[in-house]
Amino acid sequence: QVQLVESGGGLVQAGGSLRLSCAASRSINVMGWYRQAPGKQRELVATSTSGGSANYADSVKGRYTISRDNAKNTVYLQMNSLKPEDTAVYYCIAGISITGPSYWGQGTRVTVSS
Repeated sequence: QVQLVESGGGLVQAGGSLRLSCAASRSINVMGWYRQAPGKQRELVATSTSGGSANYADSVKGRYTISRDNAKNTVYLQMNSLKPEDTAVYYCIAGISITGPSYWGQGTRVTVSS
């Protein structure tokens, strides 16, 4: 089992920045973030391997950066140039299987005002 503890959500104006953090209870290769906007399905935002490979949704490329601190089993999501459509609950994930992420955090809300 892996426990994930997220922090860093909040309210920000359009064009602003936020950084999300997620600490895992043990080391795990793949960590990342999903999000779910009101009335929409949950979607992949970004993932990262412990070796440094990263993958981004097209909608956040160039604005979001995922990074890792492997010594702390922590993944970060730096979100810049935020838009109102980025408003969502952001979920930290860990581990990937054929059916999707293996572990989920409790979610942290990000609200971008126009």
